[in-house]
Amino acid sequence: MKTNLRLSRVLTAAAVLALGAGTAAAYANNSLAKADAKITMEQAKAQALQLQPGTIKDAELEHEQGGSGLRYSFDIQTQQGVHEVGIDAMNGAVLENDIDHGDAADKDDHKDGETQGD
Repeated sequence: MKTNLRLSRVLTAAAVLALGAGTAAAYANNSLAKADAKITMEQAKAQALQLQPGTIKDAELEHEQGGSGLRYSFDIQTQQGVHEVGIDAMNGAVLENDIDHGDAADKDDHKDGETQGD
């Protein structure tokens, strides 16, 4: 029984570490991240839709490099495709506004050590 409990704890710890290893951590329903934000999700949505009119397909609050480090990220479906719009959650600055080319393009963008917004 003790072995099963210990194994369960080790696996849980490994899962937590693996999930936290990404470059951006999403906090869609995290009250602590929301408490840190100076502008609301609704304010950021309105701003994003002014920049790229369309239908919001995904919205999240995440910690990511660039700006204050806390941003709202929106995937907006338009006639031209899906646009990714990033709004700084602390000051409302536009951090990103371009066509979302998917994960393959993101990996290509970062091959030379470049990061978005540089």
